[in-house]
Amino acid sequence: MPVDLEGLRPILARVKATPASPHPDEWMAAACPQATVEQRFQLRAMLSEVPEPSFEPDAGRIPALQKRLAKLKLAAFLVPRSDEHQGEYIVARAERLKWLTGFSGSAGFVVVLRKQAALFVDGRYTLQAPAETDASVIECRHFKKPPAIEWLAAKVKAGDRVGYDPRITPVSEAERWRDAMAKAGAELVALDDNPIDQLWTDQPDDPFASVHAHPLAFAGEKSADKRARLGEEVARRGAKATVLNQLDSIAWILNVRGGDTPSTPLVQSFLVLSSDGHATWFVDQRKLTAGLAHHLGNGVTIRPIEAFADGLKDLAGETVSIEPDTSTAWIEAQLKAAGAKVMRGADPSVLPKARKNHAELAGTRKAHIRDGAAMVRFLAWFDAEALGLSELQVMAKLEETRGEDPMYRGSSFTTIAGSGPNGAIVHYRATEATARPVEAGTFFLLDSGGQYGDGTTDITRTIPVGRLPRELKRHFTLVLKGHIAVATARFPKGTGGIAIDGFARRHLWANGLDFDHGTGHGVGSYLGVHEGPARISPLSQVPLEPGMILSNEPGYYKTSSHGIRIENLLVVREAAAEGFLEFETITLCPIDRRAIDVGLLDPAEREWIDGYHARVAKALARQLEGPALAWLKRMTKPL
Repeated sequence: MPVDLEGLRPILARVKATPASPHPDEWMAAACPQATVEQRFQLRAMLSEVPEPSFEPDAGRIPALQKRLAKLKLAAFLVPRSDEHQGEYIVARAERLKWLTGFSGSAGFVVVLRKQAALFVDGRYTLQAPAETDASVIECRHFKKPPAIEWLAAKVKAGDRVGYDPRITPVSEAERWRDAMAKAGAELVALDDNPIDQLWTDQPDDPFASVHAHPLAFAGEKSADKRARLGEEVARRGAKATVLNQLDSIAWILNVRGGDTPSTPLVQSFLVLSSDGHATWFVDQRKLTAGLAHHLGNGVTIRPIEAFADGLKDLAGETVSIEPDTSTAWIEAQLKAAGAKVMRGADPSVLPKARKNHAELAGTRKAHIRDGAAMVRFLAWFDAEALGLSELQVMAKLEETRGEDPMYRGSSFTTIAGSGPNGAIVHYRATEATARPVEAGTFFLLDSGGQYGDGTTDITRTIPVGRLPRELKRHFTLVLKGHIAVATARFPKGTGGIAIDGFARRHLWANGLDFDHGTGHGVGSYLGVHEGPARISPLSQVPLEPGMILSNEPGYYKTSSHGIRIENLLVVREAAAEGFLEFETITLCPIDRRAIDVGLLDPAEREWIDGYHARVAKALARQLEGPALAWLKRMTKPL
C-alpha cells in the first residue's frame, strides 16, 4: 500500500515538537512502517522544512498576560512548570513558564499579578533565574523566602479572583491554594482555558514518537502480572478502579516505552486500571508500532487519548482511587461531575516500580559497565584535548562517545557542563551566550547520564584541569568524604533518606560549608532519572527498601569560583547484620585522584577509594584499549 506523504504533513509538525533522538527516523516505524527508502528520504526533506519550536525571550509577554487578566477580571494567575501528567520533563507545548519568562530550569513557579510578577526557584537556580529573565517585568525569589503561596496571600485583597489551570495542577496543590486564598478573602478560580495558550500563537503541537514494547528480559515481570497485582491493591482499598496520569507509572505497568518527553522514554497517555487487572489505555494509537497491541494482550483496551474525558464519565457510580499529589484537579472534577465516588490514595505502582526486580537490576548493572567505559574513553580524551574547548564542544563529544553504544537511547537529562565559575551554578545549562572554555587551574564539573535499553545512568565527575589551588583540593576532598560516608552507610530497615542525608554533610558542616540541594534521588529502570518516592534529603522520610536505586551526590559550590559534585548511583540491599540495610555502588568510573588531598582522608576512606578503583579497573579494563586503558590504569592506582 503506497504511503501518502502529503497526508503525513500534520504529523511532521508534531515530530518537530518531539525531543531529539539518536534514532531520528524512529517515528516512521509507527507512522509509515511500509515507507520505502526513497520515501523516507523525502520525509526527512519535508521535516527539515518545518520550523523548530521557538522560545526566544520576549519581555512583552508578561505585560500581555497582565492585560488578559484584567479582561478576565482576575487579580492574579498561577503558572507552574507542569503539564497534565505532573512529570519532571514536560512536552514543548506545556513549556508555558519558559515561554512566558525565558527561564529554562526544570523547576519553577510563577505568580503573575496585574502590575507585578514573581518567579520562585530553589537553590539550584538562584543564579540561573536572574540571568535568564528580565528584571523589568519579573522578580526572582527563593521558593522559601517566603513561599509563593504566602507571598501572594499577603498581596490579594477581599473579593479578588486568582486563576489557575486545573488540567496541570494537582488536587492537593489546588486545595492548598484554595484554602490560602480563602483565608485572605480571595477566591481561587479554575479556568476552562489557559490564558497563556491564547497568547502563544505559535505554541507547539503534541509530540509524535513511536511506542515500543519493553522486553520482558529487561522488565522482569509481565504487564498482566503487574496489573493483576496492582488491581488487588486497588480492590483492598475498596475501589473499583484507579486513574493514572503519571507517564512513568503507565510505561512501567504496561511495559512500553516511547519518546514524547525529553530524556525519558515515555508516551503521552492516561490509564484507568480496574480492580480486576483490566486496563483502559487512552493514547494516540497512530504512535503504536506493529505488534504492540498483541504485546499488551486482551487485558488492555486501547482508546483514543481524546476519549479520556468520556472514559472518566464511564466510571459513574463507582468508587475510584486517585493520587492527590499527582492526579490533577481537572481529573477529580470530571469524576465527581460524572457521579463517581473519589477515594484518595497513593499511586499503587510507585513503590513496586521503585523496588527493582532481579532483571531490572541486572540490566542496570550492565548499562553502568558500558556507560563507565564510555566515560573513561571520554575522560581520557578530555585530558588530552579539551583545554581551550567550550563547554558545548565537551558536551557534544560526550554525547558522541555514549552514542557509539547500540543500546544508547539518548541522555537521561540535559548534561550539566560547567567550567570554573559556571560549575558553581548547580543546574547550569550551557548556551552559546554563557559557555566558557575549559581553563587550567580550576574544575570542570560534568553531570550527565544515559538512557539505555537496559537501564538508566546518572554520574557526576568533577575534573581538575591543570594544577589546582590548595583550596579547591580541600573542598573536593571534603565532598569526597561525605560521598564515602553515604556509600558505606549501614542503617536499620525502615530508615528514611532524611537520616542518611547528614552523612554527606558532616565534614562540610565541620568546616562551615554546605550545599543547597538534596544528596540523592531515586532512579528508574530505563525510565526517569529522577524517580520517587525515596530520596536522600533533609525532607524525605520514605523508608529505603532493597532494590531501590538512589544517587549519592554531595557537592560544594563557591559562587564565581568553582563547583564540585561527586555522584555515583547506589542500590539498596540487605546487610549481613539482620534487620539492617546498606548500599552497593553500581556506577563504575574513576574519581579523579589528582583532585584529592590524601592527607585529609582517614585510613578507612583511603581503603574505600582504593577498593572502589580496583572494582572499576576490573570491570572496565576488558572494554578499553589504547589511551583510554592507559588512563584507566593511571587513575585507579592505589592512593
